[in-house]
Amino acid sequence: MNVTHLLLVLANTLILVAGQFLWKVGMEKQSDAFSSVLSVVKMFFSPYILTGLSMYGLATILWLFILTKVPLSVAYPLQSSAYVIAVVGAFFIFGETITVWKIAGVCFIMLGVSIIGLSEMR
Repeated sequence: MNVTHLLLVLANTLILVAGQFLWKVGMEKQSDAFSSVLSVVKMFFSPYILTGLSMYGLATILWLFILTKVPLSVAYPLQSSAYVIAVVGAFFIFGETITVWKIAGVCFIMLGVSIIGLSEMR
């Protein structure tokens, strides 16, 4: 895997996390999101939700391209960096707490991804 492929996986991951953040913002602005069928339909037309869905569509197209260039057994674990980005982003954007357990979990994820990356270099 070359640097370009690594950057494509990272870009895909960032697009997915940004979509999740947009969904979170959109849902925080919904007071009656699941109170009726009409409220669910209305929710999908929220600018935040719609933009997040569009980002997921873009990420899917990019992912399909990535799968033609990078082994799935490498690309998919690299996407787990989304967990790290989400924990840190949630702290800064939503004021969520970062606990020792979250830090430990993120460290284990990164350790696993590093082991997979190193195994590809051999």
